[in-house]
Amino acid sequence: MIVRSMFIERIIVFFLVAAVLLSSACQQTTQPASPAASFDQVAYKSEIQKWQNDRLISLTKEDGWLTLVGLFWLNEGENKFGSDPQNAVVLPKDKAPALAGSLWLEKGRVHLIARPDAGIGVQDRRGDVKKDAKPVTNFDLKDDQDDEGPTILYLGSLIINVVKRGERIGVRVKDRESRTRREFKGLEYYPIDPKWRIEARFEPYQPAKTILITNVLSMTDNETSPGALAFEVDGKTYRIDPILEKGETDLFVMIADETTGRETYGAGRYLYVSAPDATGKVVVDFNKTYSPPCAFTNYATCPLPPQQNHLPFRIEAGEKKYAGPVH
Repeated sequence: MIVRSMFIERIIVFFLVAAVLLSSACQQTTQPASPAASFDQVAYKSEIQKWQNDRLISLTKEDGWLTLVGLFWLNEGENKFGSDPQNAVVLPKDKAPALAGSLWLEKGRVHLIARPDAGIGVQDRRGDVKKDAKPVTNFDLKDDQDDEGPTILYLGSLIINVVKRGERIGVRVKDRESRTRREFKGLEYYPIDPKWRIEARFEPYQPAKTILITNVLSMTDNETSPGALAFEVDGKTYRIDPILEKGETDLFVMIADETTGRETYGAGRYLYVSAPDATGKVVVDFNKTYSPPCAFTNYATCPLPPQQNHLPFRIEAGEKKYAGPVH
């Protein structure tokens, strides 16, 4: 009797355990199959639309890329500037006196000597252009690679600053009333598609990798890539090298793909990616790709995507080729 009773108890326990496991299995099958099942399409569309609006505001602001009207490389020693075509730096006609002053380049540093009646103002910090500063006639100028630069000069509607590209020093001139800004035709995008919001993994380089980057003027410079971004498209794995810019935490990515030169700008597109999380996961959202400044002006020094960032498929997401005039 005791043996039979124990046998019956074991059968009861077996069926109880089986029932619990079956119930658990049934509950598991009712859970979402993947995070994609709970993806908020409406919120994501709003996020991209806000990004597009912010992009438009940045591009069209008073010192945005649409205002760029000149780029001049300085020679060692004196470089006269003003509206006279004989100057080393030629400012737009009717926007400046024939001779506004001189920019002296000495061993990589630029010093401004302006005429007292030129009316040049200065702002020695980053931010909005200050229009009410006192005119200056004698001032050291910081370039755009300086931790405290660039120094911003203004003259009427003109905005002037020093740029450094490799060993070359130049002057960039912007005009808030530029023709490109006045005739801007707006931006066009592919339809927002969550397919192109891709989870990638960050594969760090030990040590960081040095990449030779060439710009549209055929000038080259060494940049630092902290690691590769590996991701899958249609079941195949691809890797691209981002760049970590000075003073930034987000990763800067330059890409070309099979739309480049057709529906999108011929020199590629840009994208910023947030730093990877503790597990190495990073989101690469191609819906946020945008055209470089060279798509809108002939006076920018845009870097070009390195060969390893040329992707052999169409990325039908992000900003399309600009349809307006380029000056």
